[in-house]
Amino acid sequence: MEAELNQAVSLGTTIMAAAYDGGVVLGADSRTSTGNYVANRVTDKLTPLTDKVYVCRSGSAADTQNLAAYVQLYLHQHQMELGGDVSVRTAARLAQQIVYSNKAMLQAGLIVAGWDARDNGSVYGVPLGGTLLKVPFTIGGSGSAYIYGFCDKNWKPGMSEADCHAFVVKAVSHAMARDGSSGGCIRTIVINKDGVKRHFLPNNEILAAYGELQPPLPASIAVGGGGAAEMSP
Repeated sequence: MEAELNQAVSLGTTIMAAAYDGGVVLGADSRTSTGNYVANRVTDKLTPLTDKVYVCRSGSAADTQNLAAYVQLYLHQHQMELGGDVSVRTAARLAQQIVYSNKAMLQAGLIVAGWDARDNGSVYGVPLGGTLLKVPFTIGGSGSAYIYGFCDKNWKPGMSEADCHAFVVKAVSHAMARDGSSGGCIRTIVINKDGVKRHFLPNNEILAAYGELQPPLPASIAVGGGGAAEMSP
């Protein structure tokens, strides 16, 4: 156990973001691990950079937390100079420059997404090494390897907000079912011209994937008549 606890704290993780007609949806699991030990079950990996621009963080928890703090500071200063909001592209470009300039020292995979008046909803991927890609949707983290096929099949341009949110939740839940470094609950954020809406899906309300055990029933239902109900296979 001591050897596990001495390993670097990693978000492990499944993160993703997708643009829909009018905004973006970001989603992430909530597990933070040190080796095989789960250090935090309810980490919030969706971090605000400005009022309408957020970053999804994967990789080293320490690296991405500090990187996000630097980007927040620089963007706040830039907003004061501009006298208004910065674009999603500006935020993504700044994050990319920091990652690229320190690529030999950082373990950080980011997704920057949000809404601005010029581009409406936009999504930028900043994978390890510091590339910058504008994409309609992107996935990241250890859990992403399990859902490329699902996302390619189910992504559709021009989706509604509800359809895009359902797509993100389903994709993250599938990754959590297969990836040992992803787990916990699902947090999502919807960003559009009207602002930011956060959603939280606790673990016991996430639908089980094929081959998984169903979550246990609440105690008030599972226990009755002096005995416990059997768990569904």
